[in-house]
Amino acid sequence: MEITIPKTSDVMKALLRADYTTLWRNRRANIMVLFVPLIIVFSWKSFVNLAGGAFVLSNAITLGLVAIGLMGYTNSIARDRDKGVFQRLRVSPLPLWTIMVSRLLVQLTLIIILTLIVFISGYSMDNIHMSVGGYAAALAVSIVGGAVYLSLGQAIVGRIQNPETVNSTARLIYFAFIMVGMLGEIVIVTNPELKWVKDIVTWTPYGTVKDILAGGLEPSKWNMHTTDSLLLTIGYTIVFATLGIKWFKWSTK
Repeated sequence: MEITIPKTSDVMKALLRADYTTLWRNRRANIMVLFVPLIIVFSWKSFVNLAGGAFVLSNAITLGLVAIGLMGYTNSIARDRDKGVFQRLRVSPLPLWTIMVSRLLVQLTLIIILTLIVFISGYSMDNIHMSVGGYAAALAVSIVGGAVYLSLGQAIVGRIQNPETVNSTARLIYFAFIMVGMLGEIVIVTNPELKWVKDIVTWTPYGTVKDILAGGLEPSKWNMHTTDSLLLTIGYTIVFATLGIKWFKWSTK
């Protein structure tokens, strides 16, 4: 009896169709991911004149990327692993890399949607105008920034097996990023003499992603510090991804 192994392209199409269907069915949860970034755009309108439109948009997108990587990605991976979805896919004649690539492509779609919505909201609500090149560069950089939090989410779900513990840990880290990010950035703008706060926030994953997004939105202001932030962002991604791949198990059993 001849066994026909499906083509990799056909496998990817089937996996993407299933993952996008799941994404649509969980659209309420995904809408909540956009909630905090839109609050930032709406409530930080006063900071546009004080610190610039790039400051507001970069912080809003960064918080959205944190939510996608820590709240969305980790919980979906932990849930499907606990239900045995990955174990069933693993024993099927599918290349293992296609399973995770499909999930990551879905997250990439969310990152692009998030970034575009923040751009549109900033333009309509805060009257923030950036150049076409700035928007394009920031969109590309948002993918690089999103990779940091997806890899961090992978490390969390790889190290922790219990889905409830994954959820609580991701929420705790998400809250920490909100505190470091939102409150830290407000302190930096309103109290510039507190240099030590700026130094701490700048070199965290939140700070580096925010800086490269701001640099992308205003390419003329991209400098050596922004380049250092980009390199450190890539470094964070490599470290988190390496740990996430090393620790990850396809089953909780």
